[in-house]
Amino acid sequence: MGWSRPAGPDIVRTPRPVEGGDLAPKVAGTITLVVILCFFAVGLTYAVGAGMGAGQLALCGVLMLTLLFLQLNHSFPLWIPRAARHRALTLALQAVLTFAPFTLFGAAWLGMPGFLAASALLVLRSAWGWTVFAGVVVATGFVQFAVGYGMGHLAYNSLATILTGLVVYGLSRLSGLVREVQMAREELVRLAVTQERLRFARDLHDLLGFSLSTITLKCELAHRLIRVQPERAEMELTEIVQTARQALTDVRSVASSYVQMALNREVASAASLLRAVGIRTDIQVTETPLHASVDTVLATVLREGVTNLLRHSKAQNCTITAYADESTVRFSIANDGLSETDAAHYDSDRSGATGGVGLRSLTIRAEAVGGRLGWSVRQDGWFELVAELPLRPATDTSRNPGGGPGTTGATD
Repeated sequence: MGWSRPAGPDIVRTPRPVEGGDLAPKVAGTITLVVILCFFAVGLTYAVGAGMGAGQLALCGVLMLTLLFLQLNHSFPLWIPRAARHRALTLALQAVLTFAPFTLFGAAWLGMPGFLAASALLVLRSAWGWTVFAGVVVATGFVQFAVGYGMGHLAYNSLATILTGLVVYGLSRLSGLVREVQMAREELVRLAVTQERLRFARDLHDLLGFSLSTITLKCELAHRLIRVQPERAEMELTEIVQTARQALTDVRSVASSYVQMALNREVASAASLLRAVGIRTDIQVTETPLHASVDTVLATVLREGVTNLLRHSKAQNCTITAYADESTVRFSIANDGLSETDAAHYDSDRSGATGGVGLRSLTIRAEAVGGRLGWSVRQDGWFELVAELPLRPATDTSRNPGGGPGTTGATD
């Protein structure tokens, strides 16, 4: 006989916790407890009405309290976890205390078998539970003949046992299910909060890393040029202001869960930055209109690629290409001047299993629109970052480009 265990997207915005969210489990548990106590109270009235002596009535009360404890252990296994681990033994004990006292109390004990029927359904697996349930009802029918009742009482006693068993079982299971639903709801809230935090951290990393690197480099350049080439310094300062304003817009878009970027616009910003630091850049970007989510992912890849170029290499040359065919768009950014340390790091696993936080975040974004991201150190020593995306993703993620769990941390 097998024993069962104790009964007991686009951007997901963080849901507000509902005040009194634990009220439903408390109400369900209270109703179940009250019903069980009422059934036992009815059984106690039978005993009082049977004209027992004080000692016999006291013994009956003690046995009923013992059965009440066993029933509560089966109906609310979380209340007494240690006892719940031995529910096979407690069910067997309840069976003994359900039928043995008939020899002492006779018909006054006929209210107790219904609780055993309910416990059988709560403790045993489905097939065994219903088998024992039926057995308890049949046994109650035979017992009622033994205590002096005739056929006229058979239907009443059998129905009373069935009704007690089903009501106690149903309310106990309902109480457990309400508790499980509440726990699942709280877990969903925690997951939503975690997902939103990861999204916010990922977007800040991907969007602001490039902007802040641009501002830093251009400020350093303007500081060097302000005396020797004041006009050039003024032009750089103007671009710094524009970049800062764009960074502010990006922060607001992250806060509102709506990040929309364009590859062509980011190419212009990247070209300006690379030109300012003296890196020769060859740019060939398709004019094919791109889906909003694909456009945003490619723009993010470009930002991360340029940021990594500035941080991890002493590049003198860079190529940025993007071309599209009938179904896909292939984007590539490559540069020379990769240091030996970073070359060994990137070359250690060309499959993309390694790499920094930024590259892992980009991989998630690419996969979210049905594409893929790869990087490698070419034979000529250049580092190349490649993204291949469908022109139109299978699902529209324009409200959440690269949706899904992100990864937090610093820029590569």
